[in-house]
Amino acid sequence: MSRRTTGLGLIGISAFLFSTKFIAAAIFGSGVVSWNADLYHSMLTYVDQGLSTASLIALISGVVYLIWGELTEIFRK
Repeated sequence: MSRRTTGLGLIGISAFLFSTKFIAAAIFGSGVVSWNADLYHSMLTYVDQGLSTASLIALISGVVYLIWGELTEIFRK
């Protein structure tokens, strides 16, 4: 597996983890009769236990792998 593919995979995982936070909060509050912004914000605080950190780590790792792959290709020529 090349560094470019690994970088794109990590960026995809980062996007998945970022969106999982919002989807999980919506599922968590699916039984609520009335919705408002404050209620959704409080649901996000319950769900956001480490997903943002993992998403950020995956994003940074993905960008580093992409840059590393591109620099390796440039220096190979």
